[in-house]
Amino acid sequence: MSKPKRLHPIAILGYMGKRIKNFIFPIAAFTFSVTRDSGRPLLFALGVSLIAIIIIFISSLLSWLRYTYQLEQDELRIKDGIFIRKKRYIPYERIQSIDLSEGILQRLFGLVKLQIETAGGMGAEEAEAVLSGISKEEALVIQEFTAAAKGNGAIEGKDLPEGQSVYKISTGQLLILSLTSGGVGVVISAVLALLSQVDDLIPFRRLASGIEKWTAPSLILLIILVVIGFFLAWVIALIGTMLKYANFTVIKKDNDLVITQGLLERRQITIPLKRIQAIRISENMVRQPLGYATVYAESAGGSSANHEGSKVTLLPIVKLDQIASILEPAITDYLVPTTFTLLPKRSMWRYIFRHWYIAIPIVIMSLIFLKTWGLLSIILLGAMTLGAVLKYKAAGWTLAEQQLTLRYRTLMLIRTTIIMKKNKIQSLEIRESYFQQKQELGTFEAFVKSGVGDAGGTVVDMEKGDLKKIYDWYSSGKEKRICSER
Repeated sequence: MSKPKRLHPIAILGYMGKRIKNFIFPIAAFTFSVTRDSGRPLLFALGVSLIAIIIIFISSLLSWLRYTYQLEQDELRIKDGIFIRKKRYIPYERIQSIDLSEGILQRLFGLVKLQIETAGGMGAEEAEAVLSGISKEEALVIQEFTAAAKGNGAIEGKDLPEGQSVYKISTGQLLILSLTSGGVGVVISAVLALLSQVDDLIPFRRLASGIEKWTAPSLILLIILVVIGFFLAWVIALIGTMLKYANFTVIKKDNDLVITQGLLERRQITIPLKRIQAIRISENMVRQPLGYATVYAESAGGSSANHEGSKVTLLPIVKLDQIASILEPAITDYLVPTTFTLLPKRSMWRYIFRHWYIAIPIVIMSLIFLKTWGLLSIILLGAMTLGAVLKYKAAGWTLAEQQLTLRYRTLMLIRTTIIMKKNKIQSLEIRESYFQQKQELGTFEAFVKSGVGDAGGTVVDMEKGDLKKIYDWYSSGKEKRICSER
């Protein structure tokens, strides 16, 4: 139908950026180690950097020249590889979803980045195909061919599809989302990872030995600098979250959910309803008292290259009591429960004892070696006990028609509710340890297909009678596994 085409030349910058990201720290470490003892370190460093940039540019140019795609009536053909040529033929009917994104450079040239997910895919490392610089018209053609192959007809419009509006984030919601996100931890982790990579470039040991000589005012200054650092990390995380989720909208078009988000980089993700394996509702410790939550869809397929992979954000921030009214009209197969069957009271002590196993040895060792200061470790014991009680109170389950819902708390911080349809559950597992058997309790797990692996939920120390109810509900024609731990 068409001749092989190359991506827009702007894709060369994308290749270069990816290579620079992967090799900047090794190059910097090598340059520092070589130039440290040379007579002209700056000149030598500039020379090494120039050679590295030239090599990266040439390899990126060759990658662009060797990458071609061809639109046929029934399939998309892609050839790439500098030395080893790879050929991929993707029938349109195999395409599960097409995700579009527009970075700053793509917007300047009226281009989009198109990412294709297929049934099965290529694994966790990458999507089936990524066209990093094509025109919006060509992206629309691929969408139209895919829709026609699936019998959905042509796609109207070149930007956002018309359909039923499901959700649109407001300015107030965006601010609440940014203020209550855990992005500051990600920023701090990134900074620590950066420092670990440049350990040879910064004399940390010399700095540490110098701190020992600091006076009290200097230590106060250090504390102030640390506080300022945390504040800056929080501000960076806040801005990053706002840029990522700005203009977040969810539209239902035929049998798909189309999600659009982003300010600097605009992304459009298409999720076929039939690929949704489960609905996950997440409440962190900050949002839960405020009555807010985040809703995700566990989707079959996906890749780690797709940012969130198989877990796609449906509602980034929403009032807990509004989730049902927003989701149920759009995703009619799933019902958001309001009541749960909780764990028996005898389970609470098992939760507490499990946390004490960790805390009590630390408290004892602190009292022995730290004497009076060791009394502060009792705070840890109290925190672990509180966390155990919170996990116990959060745990629960419910059955509704052809649906199973589990609720539990992870890491004492995040309360998670996962809603699974019976026909989507891949496997079920019931475990009973020796001590659980003595108290007629058990641990329950259910898994659904998600990406290249499984996703699911776990409720610990459920009533044995409740385990039997769920087992009987699920047992007809389904894979099941009961494990007994002695």
